[in-house]
Amino acid sequence: MTDRCVLITGCSSGIGRCVADGLVARGYRVFATARKPEDVERLQADGLESLPLDLRDSESIAAAVDEVLTRTRGRLYALFNNGAYGQMGAVEDLSRTVLREQFETNLLGWHELTNRVLPVMRRQGHGRIIHNSSVLGFVALPFRGAYNASKYALEGLADTLRLELRDTDIHVVLVEPGPIISRFRANAYAAFKRNIDTQASVHRDSYLAMEQRLTKEGPAVPFTLPPEAVLKKVIHALESRQPRARYYVTFPTYLFATLKRLLPHRTLDRILSRV
Repeated sequence: MTDRCVLITGCSSGIGRCVADGLVARGYRVFATARKPEDVERLQADGLESLPLDLRDSESIAAAVDEVLTRTRGRLYALFNNGAYGQMGAVEDLSRTVLREQFETNLLGWHELTNRVLPVMRRQGHGRIIHNSSVLGFVALPFRGAYNASKYALEGLADTLRLELRDTDIHVVLVEPGPIISRFRANAYAAFKRNIDTQASVHRDSYLAMEQRLTKEGPAVPFTLPPEAVLKKVIHALESRQPRARYYVTFPTYLFATLKRLLPHRTLDRILSRV
């Protein structure tokens, strides 16, 4: 499948790195991107075709897409939007700047990158746009408002784009993982410490408990799966003639999708507030 080229964001670790390695092993030509130069160098040293891409920077996005298309002679089979982070903190503790930063990486960068590759896919007559969303793209948990909002917005854009492309052979797919083994918690904890003043917050006692979960060794919650669980769904989305609009990953995603369909909002809120 070396004629099937895939661009992936956020490949420094976790899901992005796992999917990049897995698709290369399956015969795809993978462009594994990362924000930091040292991560790009490490990926290259490990044998991956890697280049820098910072989702917060329009020039970086344009340069990465141009370079990929130069190397592939203007073709791209799929884009896997994955690079993201989780900003923890109560909604009332989120400044406008902090919320904007979350959206720049988790939504606006993905949107800009998607719009840059869509003309390529239209010219060639086919393509796959795969977004790594989250169970938090359709249910909300306390102290995750910025991340929730970015994923809810992503799902709205993806659903709309899928409708707008329904008469083409370009498929838009959402992958919705629950807890996955990765550096997500470590990165979320760093963003939390950087942007939230815990001592000045009315939620400081809750934050102490949250910090213990974020810094806990090993999986923080039950039903945590390795990133290969996401890889399996991405492969299906890439290779199925008619990929699904959504792929659930991990038991909590299946559970909360079912509960959201069946339960009244007030009952579901009581459950989510205890998670």
